[in-house]
Amino acid sequence: MPDLSSVKALVFDVFGTVVDWRTSLITDFMWWGRERGISADWTALVDGWRGMYVASMDDVRKHPERGYVILDVLHRRSLEKLVEKFSIKGLTEADLDHLTKGWHRLNPWPDSVAGLTRLKSKFVIAPLSNGNVALLTNMAKFAGLPWDLVMSAELFAHYKPDAETYLGAARLLGLEPGEVMMVAAHNGDLKAAQSYGLKTAFVARPTEYGPLQKVDFEATGQWDIVAKDFGGIADRLGC
Repeated sequence: MPDLSSVKALVFDVFGTVVDWRTSLITDFMWWGRERGISADWTALVDGWRGMYVASMDDVRKHPERGYVILDVLHRRSLEKLVEKFSIKGLTEADLDHLTKGWHRLNPWPDSVAGLTRLKSKFVIAPLSNGNVALLTNMAKFAGLPWDLVMSAELFAHYKPDAETYLGAARLLGLEPGEVMMVAAHNGDLKAAQSYGLKTAFVARPTEYGPLQKVDFEATGQWDIVAKDFGGIADRLGC
């Protein structure tokens, strides 16, 4: 069993790990569409939107000469393409803004708030997400997430899995990488964090992508903690 006595802070992937983005967005948009009288295949739109997520960030990562672009802007650009693709008519500028900010209004998984609250009793806890600061702050308010601070890729002008995000988080906390534990439902995120010296904890979210889920049903690396939920992580860390 790994020695975790040096861990002083836990940082969390957010989309999929802390919040259920897919169910939240589909439900939000279905009710909103009914109220506005706008018909669309909201499930297909949400799945398509998430499908553009990694590529949109990779484009920023591969072209630093263009400058850093926050996730809200990337989400809006992707949405505009999807609205055209799905021929969704009648959307105003305010409607597009409302839909884009759906990512600010995501619900937590059932164990998230209670588990984070337990972990906060002993450790500094914060998101380490590709979401921008305003997005993560608004989400925390909406979902009741008890962060000690908000850490975003925006602070480092680098998206995960760039080293600057993981090492930047440790630097801002005044800690060595080995004193910080990355918590995620995505093996790839943990692999990157581990390569830069962070401790790692995996929690499976097997319904994150609904029927489209193809990976991350279980831990595939040698992570320091593997748990079924945040309560299990709290148990392992003595909270």
